[in-house]
Amino acid sequence: MPTILSETALEDGRIRYQYDGWFEEKNAPFVPPEPTAEEIAADARAWRDSELKATDGIPAITDHPQRAAYLTYRISLRDWPSTSEFPSGTKPTLGS
Repeated sequence: MPTILSETALEDGRIRYQYDGWFEEKNAPFVPPEPTAEEIAADARAWRDSELKATDGIPAITDHPQRAAYLTYRISLRDWPSTSEFPSGTKPTLGS
């Protein structure tokens, strides 16, 4: 494999590689953009909303063996966006 002597970013988004005596131009590798703070928060809220929806029926079951834990979990889920852990910190967990 030849040794790359230099790399130059071209205006069209491609990269020019210089080898010993010749050049090669290739498309730059795709690097996905970093998610924005708004996207991270939206993903966290979507996860939280799905957890609340998945546990909607538990409070109505008065003899459910983990009812108290689920009630506490749901309160933690609802309060999570107003804590310093939101959105990229520790997510609420059942039993914590």
